[in-house]
Amino acid sequence: MASILFSPLSIKKITLKNRIVISPMCQYSAVDGFANDWHLVHLGSRASGGVGLIIQEATAVSPEARISPADLGIWKDEHVQKLKTINEFIVSQNSIPGIQLAHAGRKASVSVPWEGNKKLDFAQGGWQTVSSSTIPYHEGEPFLPTALDKNGIQKVVADFKAATKRALEAGFQVVEIHGAHGYLLHQFLSPLTNERTDEYGGSFENRIRFTLEIVGAVQSEWPSDLPLFVRISATDWAEGGWNPEESVKLAAILKEKGVDLIDVSSGGLVSHQKITLGPGYQVPFAEKVKKEANISTGAVGLITEAKQAEEILNNGQADLILFARESLRNPNLPLDFAKELDSDIQWPKQYERAKI
Repeated sequence: MASILFSPLSIKKITLKNRIVISPMCQYSAVDGFANDWHLVHLGSRASGGVGLIIQEATAVSPEARISPADLGIWKDEHVQKLKTINEFIVSQNSIPGIQLAHAGRKASVSVPWEGNKKLDFAQGGWQTVSSSTIPYHEGEPFLPTALDKNGIQKVVADFKAATKRALEAGFQVVEIHGAHGYLLHQFLSPLTNERTDEYGGSFENRIRFTLEIVGAVQSEWPSDLPLFVRISATDWAEGGWNPEESVKLAAILKEKGVDLIDVSSGGLVSHQKITLGPGYQVPFAEKVKKEANISTGAVGLITEAKQAEEILNNGQADLILFARESLRNPNLPLDFAKELDSDIQWPKQYERAKI
């Protein structure tokens, strides 16, 4: 029986050669938002390694949207050229380039992981963070986030719109809006971080309003025949937080709005979350959203083996499998998985002599 993991998937006018996706993974290697040769080699090697779709790391729509000073950005036209060069190589390897557009909100202005993920104050090159409400991620942080007012919200929406236009110019063929992992959109979605009393807070309909405005802004620049994904955290893993039932409701609305796929992750909103880890621990969330909202989903989280990925797809739990850490360990993951699943896939001609 042919492997479903190595079967093509068409979404609008794009056809992925297989169901293996490189999940967005921050490299913390940019200066002033600019991509460089590290990003070319990092993303390019996964393309030559055989993946169907590569989603570039969380890419900031404004300077203050960055997680760290070393994040990639797409807030100015000068960022486009290097991204275009990288994407041209990805396409030359018969892979599809995608980008995750992001705003870190209150989780912004921190040092890179190998320097401790510490909140940076202004003297250390940090900046004023923003959120839905003035609630910090950790107690005792050097400054509180500012609650976005109407003008601030409109600026973020405009930043996503402008970033989408640049993403198209750079040659990306898939856009993913980052609404997960405790970043800005998620901060509006969850009652644990959203204490607003205006039209952006309180009820479910109010808490999703900001996300829907971002989606609309992106769609105003993104061609209707190219795929649009949204990443969500299906649960906050914390009492009183965003939950799987709300995720299904949001996903159904996003489908009505024209979103093609929900990339289903979880957690990241609050420091007191209690996550139950295990192989494929987030797959049930992707399955729930897929079946109850009737929308395509991507599954993520401790998926490390070919047969595990194949089983998820065969069981109808998701439509794509996104790999993060496992793809860091092995840039040629699809080539190895194809051998294990007895699927004959095309190798780069430069590597064919190593094919066994």
